[in-house]
Amino acid sequence: MQWLMLVVTFVVGALLQRLARPFGGPLEAHATLALGCLALVAYIAGTIAQRFRIPRIVGYLIAGYVAGPAWLHLIRAAELQALGPISSGALALIAFAVGSELTLDALRGERRTAILRIAAGVMAVPFLAVAFVVLTVSPWFPLTAHQPFRDALVVALALGTVAAVSSPPTTWAVITDVDTPPPSPPRLGPLSRTILDVSVVQDLTAVLLVTVVLALALPLGSRGIVRPGAATHTLLILLGSIVAGITLGLAAAQYLRAIRGHLAWVFVVLAFIVSQAVRLIGLDAVLIALAAGGALRYAAPEQSERVRAELKRCAIPVYVVFFALAGSNLQLEALGDVWQWALLLVGLRAVGLWGGLRWAGRSPAIGADWVNYGWLGFVSQGGLAVTLAAVLRRAFPEWNVSLEALVVAMIGVHQLAGPICLQWALRRTGEVTREAHVGETPSTAEQTGGGATVLAGGSGGGV
Repeated sequence: MQWLMLVVTFVVGALLQRLARPFGGPLEAHATLALGCLALVAYIAGTIAQRFRIPRIVGYLIAGYVAGPAWLHLIRAAELQALGPISSGALALIAFAVGSELTLDALRGERRTAILRIAAGVMAVPFLAVAFVVLTVSPWFPLTAHQPFRDALVVALALGTVAAVSSPPTTWAVITDVDTPPPSPPRLGPLSRTILDVSVVQDLTAVLLVTVVLALALPLGSRGIVRPGAATHTLLILLGSIVAGITLGLAAAQYLRAIRGHLAWVFVVLAFIVSQAVRLIGLDAVLIALAAGGALRYAAPEQSERVRAELKRCAIPVYVVFFALAGSNLQLEALGDVWQWALLLVGLRAVGLWGGLRWAGRSPAIGADWVNYGWLGFVSQGGLAVTLAAVLRRAFPEWNVSLEALVVAMIGVHQLAGPICLQWALRRTGEVTREAHVGETPSTAEQTGGGATVLAGGSGGGV
């Protein structure tokens, strides 16, 4: 009966949308109606995906792409643009949940050595692999075919930087998608915990890496190839995001101490502030929310625990909205005539991740599961990677649209493949033992024999 009601509601909403468009009206009204239809079809697609042992967020992404401007036009490009603040706000809530999970344990003892070694492997090797191959094939590569060697080197370094970035929000969404049902807090196994910590280290290191690349591009490239001041502007934006996030987290800590309920309104305000900071100032939503979540955890641990439990309870609606809109924004058609080059870069990054974990696995602190399956946890991209694509477009006026289109198309492939790879790795290492049922609650879990997924300790060893 629930399925029938969902399908009927979607059909009625889609018909209303089709009938209302010819009569005009405010764009925001059409965008709101389109978002409702998109959320319904994404939720249904996610449920179907889970039946086939595929992460629900992959179903959300595919539904968003099919329903979006690329295919069925249930939601149009102008409506997607109007819904940008909602997408940024949902992304911020996911990243905020990631930030609230961060602990200083990752910076202590043998665990610190393992995390830094893994981070070095999954960043340095893909960076070098992509940069070296692009430089080698530069006479035939679309962006560098008629460019001097020095400009080809700049493009190679820029694409290598993008290859070094992962996606903590997507990683967290997959882990919690196969975790215990609400309101139980997430229980992370050693593999999933370390993947989450390393992906955050990747994003923070990428802030410095892209700044260094842009600073080197000015003397390395031809005159006018790089917009003057691009490195300084990028550093200010990215570091400003972290500072703004810490400030927001400390302010949230003070507010949460004064209230005991209505946490949903706190999330709404948080999402609104972050989305407006992204829209008006150009800050990065992921960095703001990561910093805010971490600051809240260490400024008010008790309040952070409340927030984590509430975020867990609200996770599914947030995931549906964000990943459905992200799917609608996928620009796979941008592959066009360069699809073979994009797939080459995707393959090089995958090989680089595999090789990086092989190198990291030489340390006795890193277990065998990491060597065999750990690299699959870093395939996902999004969030900061999209911000970097926009940064590179502004920094290199000669290649702006072409470079961003190639990068965004690569990110789209990683967004679809990454969650599947991560879930498979969690299954292979024993951290996922049973599937979570859609909409299951603790009471129904008991009635059905505890059908929720359990993230076990696994056999990861080391970390």
